[in-house]
Amino acid sequence: MPQPRVDVLVVGAGFAGCTMAERLASAGRSVLLIDRREHLGGNAFDEFDAHGVRIHRYGPHIFHTNSSEVVTYLSRFTAWHPYVHRVRANVRGQLLPVPINRTTINTLYGLSLDESGIAAWLEQHREARSPISTSEDVVLNTVGRELYELFFRGYTRKQWALDPSQLDAQVTARIPVRTNDDDRYFTDTHQAMPADGYTAMFERMTAHPNIHIELGRDFDAPRDRDIARNIVYTGPVDAYFAHQFGRLPYRSLRFEHHHLADCAQFQPVGTVNEPDESILHTRTTEIRHITGQAHTGTSIVREFPQSDGDPYYPVPTRASRELYLQYQNLAQQETHTTFVGRLAQYRYYNMDQVVAAALTQAKQVRCP
Repeated sequence: MPQPRVDVLVVGAGFAGCTMAERLASAGRSVLLIDRREHLGGNAFDEFDAHGVRIHRYGPHIFHTNSSEVVTYLSRFTAWHPYVHRVRANVRGQLLPVPINRTTINTLYGLSLDESGIAAWLEQHREARSPISTSEDVVLNTVGRELYELFFRGYTRKQWALDPSQLDAQVTARIPVRTNDDDRYFTDTHQAMPADGYTAMFERMTAHPNIHIELGRDFDAPRDRDIARNIVYTGPVDAYFAHQFGRLPYRSLRFEHHHLADCAQFQPVGTVNEPDESILHTRTTEIRHITGQAHTGTSIVREFPQSDGDPYYPVPTRASRELYLQYQNLAQQETHTTFVGRLAQYRYYNMDQVVAAALTQAKQVRCP
């Protein structure tokens, strides 16, 4: 057998791969980091567009976490720009707060209820469901039929190409409903963006002398298994095993980027959702809200969910979970291969959760 060139081959240069590469390199391992794209950062990659506005090529990535460990770790590679994400939904010609809160309900229905009044209103309109097993159950059980139809059903059908009644409860259980006027999309203790962007952060993470980077190179199992003592794999787990049980379903996205010259502000908040199914895109994000960049113009991005293309989101249904368990069983039998990240673990991870998982997994990689 040929002598391995490096201690660890890391496949994928997103949050999981860069974190694993940095931790293993800092522990004295030689690391080869590869990615099929021509850049670091995975879907969190950012860059300046032709007009000098920093954009997120693959859609907005808003960093938030309650983990002090994750913040402490990433702060070694970036300063932070404070940013609290706010979202509005375009409903009946009004831009209303999402998650649904007191302002949403009072504005939509011309009411002036206090917090206890909103709680009573929700109790009156909710449709009790038991057991709660689908996304539809979650929303109907919380806010009732009309708000479900106005805010959730169309958006979910566009995002997943499935009705909420076909999706696991976890999809909508992540979205709270509030009786106060708190219009923050996230309530995590740390909400901020990398001050110089994600790409700069990833470049600093991987600037270790023990890390060699090869971009524009895809993983080829027959060739690449022999070049390293260990593999860290962050790509789609079904692809690693040549789809032997069939392809796991993923949702992808198409992005339309637009620059608006001499426009100080396009919309009042970072993101506006479009729950109406007659509007093909799901949301519009104005990136300058998020980065805080000063510019004479502004750049926006619209998102169009689709089935084909790069995998973004594991589809959370019972059938997909059962199929994944077959691949998980194979993954657990692999020696000297670590599977980590949203695609490799077929799990809807936030960015901080990916970092936390990688920090944990890096401690368990053993190089003989």
